Amino acid sequence: MPGGGSSLTWARVTVGLLVVSLIAPLVVVALLALTLLDLPLSGDLPEELPGLDSRITRVYDSTGAEMAVFRRFDSSLPVQPEDIPQVLKDAVVAAEDRRFYQHQGVDARGLIRALRADAGAGEYEQGASTITQQLVRLAYTDDDSPTLRRKLREAVLARELESQLSKDEILFKYLSRIYLGGGNYGVGAAAESYFRKPVKDLDLSEAALLAGVVPAPSVLDPRINPGGAESQRRQVLDAMADEGMITGQQRDRAMARPLTTVREGETVDPATATIVYPPAPEVVRYPYFTDYVRRYLIARFGEETVYTGGLRVEASLDPRLQGLAEASVTKTLQGTPAGLEMALVSIDPRNGLVRALVGGRDFGKSNVNLALGNCDAVKPVETKPDEQVPLCIDGGGAGRQPGSAIKPVTLAAALAAGRKSTDVYRGPGEYTYPNCRGEGCTVRNTESGSYGSLTLAQATAYSVNTVFAQLIIDVGIQETAQMANKLGLTMIDPEGNLPSGEPYGPSLTLGAAEVSPLDMAAAFGVFSARGQQFPASPVLKVTGPTGKVLEDNTTRRPTRVLAQAVADEMNSVLTGGIEFGTGVGAQIDRKGGTAGKTGTSEGFGDAWFVGYTPELSTSVWMGYADSRKAMENIKGVAKVFGGTLPAATWKDYMGQALADVPKSTFPLPPRAARPAPAVSSTPSPAPVAPVDPNAPAPTTTVPGGFTSDTLPPYVPPFGGPPLTPDTTFPPYVPPPLTPYDPTQFDRDLGFVPANGSPR
Repeated sequence: MPGGGSSLTWARVTVGLLVVSLIAPLVVVALLALTLLDLPLSGDLPEELPGLDSRITRVYDSTGAEMAVFRRFDSSLPVQPEDIPQVLKDAVVAAEDRRFYQHQGVDARGLIRALRADAGAGEYEQGASTITQQLVRLAYTDDDSPTLRRKLREAVLARELESQLSKDEILFKYLSRIYLGGGNYGVGAAAESYFRKPVKDLDLSEAALLAGVVPAPSVLDPRINPGGAESQRRQVLDAMADEGMITGQQRDRAMARPLTTVREGETVDPATATIVYPPAPEVVRYPYFTDYVRRYLIARFGEETVYTGGLRVEASLDPRLQGLAEASVTKTLQGTPAGLEMALVSIDPRNGLVRALVGGRDFGKSNVNLALGNCDAVKPVETKPDEQVPLCIDGGGAGRQPGSAIKPVTLAAALAAGRKSTDVYRGPGEYTYPNCRGEGCTVRNTESGSYGSLTLAQATAYSVNTVFAQLIIDVGIQETAQMANKLGLTMIDPEGNLPSGEPYGPSLTLGAAEVSPLDMAAAFGVFSARGQQFPASPVLKVTGPTGKVLEDNTTRRPTRVLAQAVADEMNSVLTGGIEFGTGVGAQIDRKGGTAGKTGTSEGFGDAWFVGYTPELSTSVWMGYADSRKAMENIKGVAKVFGGTLPAATWKDYMGQALADVPKSTFPLPPRAARPAPAVSSTPSPAPVAPVDPNAPAPTTTVPGGFTSDTLPPYVPPFGGPPLTPDTTFPPYVPPPLTPYDPTQFDRDLGFVPANGSPR
């Protein structure tokens, strides 16, 4: 028929074009794959990425024992090549790459099959990666993008890797890095986590289970999806039998042991099941101190560095002191109501290193570290790597009111402004702030006791509220806030404002602002160090993965924040609090070398004892964690003041901590606030040689580990010439700090002060 040939021709052309369109991609893909495999390779293998183990931050205590690790991933356990059993190698090869020992890094048949499917789809769809290609991704490129370009690059690098490493080396590196679900990286970690045995002891069924998890570890996690993991285990056993790696009889015996998850303590016969255990509970020996270290490092270096930076951290924790602190807190809390808590922090004031820290009964139940603070309303402090300033460390909940334990801050501000501890104030039972009306204008002493007239030193020892209400008005509220912040109470704004922006009131001196036990121990440590400050730190040294030292506290230089003479006078005053004042319950037979202050917030919601020696500054806080509920009828104590259970806990801990430490005393201030001991007649001193005025100033060691040449010149606040090693003072004996006698104390005023309970 006319035109019939033309129609047939067009039909043939159309069919031909369709065939070509189908064959052409296959030809192109095949040529591309063959070219890829046959052409000479150019370029070198990229540098191997650091292993997961190298990204772990490890923390060691002061004895060198590892106490904690910080990491993004959950578990990684290094293994040696000889640790991996042949049955596990066979299982993974059968499941992932049956031609592993035949190809040269790329399985041409698998690659062509995958590329053909991808070309038809127009995008990357199929895997077909060999074990070598997967290792390239894990160890060299870290590229998971679903692109054909990534697939081709992996193939090139896999060929190069096969030219450099043996098959056994490739397989070992792969098994050491592969993710196997449950937070486990590498077969060593997975074996310990799932089966609670070393990887070298895995049997056939366990090996097949691990190999089955490899394709989709998050989906096939045997604890989360035991059905899916069991199905994969059986497929791997069949594949191993098909490849001749095991006999049919071995496969059948393993098949008869289905995956079985068990609860902690449950027993199942391993001959009848492939047992998967729950995750072993992580045991942290010092959970509160570890939490403090972690938070401190994040504040200093950031989360990314802490969790992936591979830091080596030498912590300042002293295991002996930590054990004593935990035991003392536990003993006090034993038999007390649920919710009642205690925190203890112990710092070496000679260097600022935190030696022990306890933040409550059980960190695992609350994850709140009551030894730390609440930094939400605190302006963040920007620090340089080599700069050390007091840092607010968050994690302690809402913070704690210090009560009268903060009165020494007001006294320090007063002494720095030129007042003396011998200045006399009236101590009535009640005091109303001038020009103040409404609630909160009247201050009362505990149980409304009146004290007549008494010195600031006596008012501190007896914790007289009405005296300090007058003193903060005289000194200045903002000046007191500045002193608090300067001493290291980081939650107190130096500008004198509350988190709301409102200014502090005079109740600041009675403990209205929140603080942390850590900061209280650090602030009192400044007094012990004679006015020099070493910011509190839980680390001795931090080293990066290359060996670069990021923080070194082995040789710290202090900052003077309080004049030495003022600090000496503070130490003299605060010894009275323990020798005869509200803190007599904390006496540890180190007279003249132990100082401290009690504190109780309004309503008995917080109770404190903060005390120190030249060697240790220790704070103890007690209260309910979730509220400021009154502490009444606790272990036979009607009302818990700072001088009761907190002081007793401090005494128990410090008495043992310093049992083998030689006794020491604080130097008397230039104008002693307590009388010097009587001195018997002694022979006249030998003549002193004339001093060369051009000679360098002598360097003398003073208590606290400092030398006189490191101390800046100081002009005493009470006037007179600058102090030098040769400065002398006229004889001066202040009123002795002795317990008051109601029959003689201000008898002419016609009232008798109440001898109230310790505060």
